[in-house]
Amino acid sequence: MIHAVDKRLREEARRFRLAFACPDCAHLDPETNRCSLEFPSEPHLSADLDRRAEVTFCKAFELV
Repeated sequence: MIHAVDKRLREEARRFRLAFACPDCAHLDPETNRCSLEFPSEPHLSADLDRRAEVTFCKAFELV
């Protein structure tokens, strides 16, 4: 799901400690930075919302 990043999302992500990036997902192999489900991980590796206009949330994300 692609979502626009705006001031509200940035504030709520900080306040609620939103985890959505691959490093926080159970499917990421930290040694290879690859998804065990073979989804592309590159668009999801950074949780930095300050430098982007949109974020893609992975449908298979599972919090570690």
